[in-house]
Amino acid sequence: MSWLQYQPDGSAILTLHIQPGARKTGLAGLHGEALKIRLAAPPVDGKANQALIAFLAERLAVPRAQISLLSGASSRSKRIQVEGASNDALLALARPEAD
Repeated sequence: MSWLQYQPDGSAILTLHIQPGARKTGLAGLHGEALKIRLAAPPVDGKANQALIAFLAERLAVPRAQISLLSGASSRSKRIQVEGASNDALLALARPEAD
């Protein structure tokens, strides 16, 4: 999967396409080479980035401190590093949620 890359240190790098200001926060499947996530938070003052980290921490059952924004702080295209997430939880992200 091109959106998910495992690192030698055991962490994972996620390539994401973010849609801020959505009706509700959730997974939306694949968007080209990236995993698409809809966020209800607006793209203002880092609120969408904070919402993204909180959403991923909950979905992956890891503390927020184990999720880092590597690139794309002010872009819809983002790269996120996640430490300590299970392989099953990471792969489950690719399954879109029912509306």
